[in-house]
Amino acid sequence: MAVPWVLDEMKTADLKDKRLNDRLREVLSQLGGHPTASIPAACGGHTEMTAAYRLFDNDNATFEAILRPHVDSTRERIASRPVVLVVQDTSEIDVTRPEQQVAGAGPLDGGTRWGTFLHPLHAFTPDGTPLGTLHALTWVRDEADPRCASMSRAQRAATPIEEKESHRWVETFRQAGEEAQRCPSTQLVCLADSEADIYELLAEATTEPCRLDWIIRACQNRALLRENGRETTEKYVREQVHVQPVLFTHTIQIRGRKAKIGCETRGRRQPRQSRQAEMEVRAARVTLRPPWRADRELPTVTVNVVFVSEVAPPENDVPVEWLLVTSLPVDEIEQVRRVIQYYCVRWMIEVFFRVLKSGCRVEDRRFENIDRLLSCLAVYLIVAWRTLYVCRLGRGCPDISCESVFEPAEWKSVWTVVQRTPPPSEPPPLGEMVRLVAQLGGYIKRKHSDPPGPQTTWIGLQRMHDFALSWILFGPDARAGPQLV
Repeated sequence: MAVPWVLDEMKTADLKDKRLNDRLREVLSQLGGHPTASIPAACGGHTEMTAAYRLFDNDNATFEAILRPHVDSTRERIASRPVVLVVQDTSEIDVTRPEQQVAGAGPLDGGTRWGTFLHPLHAFTPDGTPLGTLHALTWVRDEADPRCASMSRAQRAATPIEEKESHRWVETFRQAGEEAQRCPSTQLVCLADSEADIYELLAEATTEPCRLDWIIRACQNRALLRENGRETTEKYVREQVHVQPVLFTHTIQIRGRKAKIGCETRGRRQPRQSRQAEMEVRAARVTLRPPWRADRELPTVTVNVVFVSEVAPPENDVPVEWLLVTSLPVDEIEQVRRVIQYYCVRWMIEVFFRVLKSGCRVEDRRFENIDRLLSCLAVYLIVAWRTLYVCRLGRGCPDISCESVFEPAEWKSVWTVVQRTPPPSEPPPLGEMVRLVAQLGGYIKRKHSDPPGPQTTWIGLQRMHDFALSWILFGPDARAGPQLV
């Protein structure tokens, strides 16, 4: 039997067969109740397991068809918000096997690892609460072409962007623009990291009439033009914004890191020390000089830039810097602060990927064919959203009733197990309930503890599902004798 949140989330499911729609809801309920378990363990029986695998093998249960009702529900949540941040990013789904590889999987890094790529557009509130996936691209690379590694920079620049993988950033940005048109009462801001610093994307974002705002972290120090087309005194973005006055300073705590590989030369991948750093913030408005392209003439682009840089970094350490290019205004200090605060939410897409891979263990699912894996991936995208949603909503709205998220059997059973007392007559606040669930997953509740993270939450939700089922079957509200659900 499908749980209530699944019924609400998948109410527009249409796999061309009512029985298939019901099966999708049932499978989502089972996998959502046990995100870390294997599919046979989550389904709980041979018949249920067989039904799940048949769902993923059905031609109508494609990645797009399974995700579509979740997209519809996400749009409803977006429409009720004044500001929504939509983040796009790419992640590898590594399904490398020691012997026989998954049929249809492609190389991820030249042939040593195999799998598929996932590029979602996920919506968040400004405080980081996930609202759901609006759009997602998946693709598999062909066998590695040895000519690609030998191409010069000019040859790569002469290749039309439509023939490159990087075109996904432009395509997803267009999708975000369409979503902005669907929700005229909501301000949508599209966020992307430095991999999206593509001139074609900047040109489209500034020349096409669109309600969509955007923030992109720059990775290139682009050349500048004056308004009349002449070069500026400061020829590049970084130098131009660096001569601007400091608007404000802010002290942050920087976490240290180690280099993943010894031959890495990029500054953002270098090791660094843990430290407290003072950051200076500057802003400017600049006009970019378009790069040469063999197949088209690109327009000049005028953008706002926010530069966050570390003051006096330690010797022999990489300074922390953010160069943010945006359509949002930066005329006042509060507007600049807002740009930085919005971009900080981009990190939540990395947390979402961690929930998907470590919490839902999507890369460990055993399928012989990549198409079946993609159908399963669509289900786990919804499961990952729900897990992170519960975690973050407990932080953002701690005082609302927990019954806005949890069913009575869920919160009553968890309360009884954790508190060792009968449940109260009124449901507890959501923030307290999320902490109780996280305690089932190993969260240690102290007086000054930080709110629980996604890992303890997803483990706790799995145990909660079992306790709630026991409460329904054998708890105080159960009928005489166990009832099947």
